[in-house]
Amino acid sequence: MMIRRLLSAFLFTLMLGVALFTPTTSSADNFRSGAVYVLTNQVSNAIAVFTRAPDGTLTAAGMFSTGGAGNPVAQPGDPPTDPLASQGSLILGDQLLFAVNAGSNEISVLRIEKSSLTLVDKVSSGGVRPISLTLHENLLYVLNEGGDPNITGFTVGDDGSLTPIAGSTRPLIGGSGADPAEVGFNADGSLLTVTEKLGNRLDTYTVGGDGTPSAPIPNPSSGLTPFGFAFRDDGVLVVSEVTGGAPNQGKASSYSAPASGLLSVISPSVPDLQTAACWVVITNNGKLVFVSNTASSAISSYALDESGALSLIQSVAGNTGAGSTPIDAALSNSSRYLYVTDNGLQTVHSFAVGKDGSLTPIDNDSGLPFGVQGIAAR
Repeated sequence: MMIRRLLSAFLFTLMLGVALFTPTTSSADNFRSGAVYVLTNQVSNAIAVFTRAPDGTLTAAGMFSTGGAGNPVAQPGDPPTDPLASQGSLILGDQLLFAVNAGSNEISVLRIEKSSLTLVDKVSSGGVRPISLTLHENLLYVLNEGGDPNITGFTVGDDGSLTPIAGSTRPLIGGSGADPAEVGFNADGSLLTVTEKLGNRLDTYTVGGDGTPSAPIPNPSSGLTPFGFAFRDDGVLVVSEVTGGAPNQGKASSYSAPASGLLSVISPSVPDLQTAACWVVITNNGKLVFVSNTASSAISSYALDESGALSLIQSVAGNTGAGSTPIDAALSNSSRYLYVTDNGLQTVHSFAVGKDGSLTPIDNDSGLPFGVQGIAAR
């Protein structure tokens, strides 16, 4: 079985005409423990798996089909190195992976086995060009960017199967001009949020007991071009701001996000002095924030205090190299390691996370296809 999987991965990459992703395996490999997963977002969509060693370094371990089609070609106005221009296209849920198939308007669910991924379900996303997913317990929501953009909900069965929630589809306030980037639950699942890049707006939706959301509630963004975001367990929301891609104008803002959905700014547009601040992750202890700056190939670090106030620690906490264009980022379960993908070098960059917000490079793993989007880690 392992030989057939390796041969399938080899043929898959040859057909795509991309650099060879060479999986290796050992008796210590375990996809259920330390691992990093990357969505290839190719026409024949797949998930590349890397096993993680105790020191945070990665080893390529296989590539597994989602059964759907990705979309590695950026939409007009988005850079080629950021084809979906989103955060959250691949997410983890216990022993399940949820992936968007932006080219076939589907969501795939794959079960994580010890040394393989098994396709469990594949369903329509309820819209056009799904780009972001979020999960709370057995509720999954997808953000569909194309056509008339919407969010649509599903329940997740014990076996990983998805069932659409009747009456869950909701529009975005900006309609076809919204250009959204992410959908996300807060920690207790009572609130959904969507960033609208063109509308400079944060749409919020309160979530009822039946899993259906309210009509969208408009909240102005503190700065221009809100993109990725992350919630802390206490409800503090941190949002990156691309600021139209202006040089050295990347920023991040923090908000109080009560159950009403009416956001209040805590720290408005704190500069990171880099370009195109896009992706956001928060460490488990809620004290550190990392932001990927796509156009300046840098990862910035912020401190997040108990009140939710942001302050810049290092403009360049980590450097991914000239022309790398870092995009999606994910922390390991312990928050000891940060993993960042790029499309410039088609690489996963690995960093050790210091308590002071510093990032120490520990590994680079190349050979991914151009167009990757989405990363998850454990």
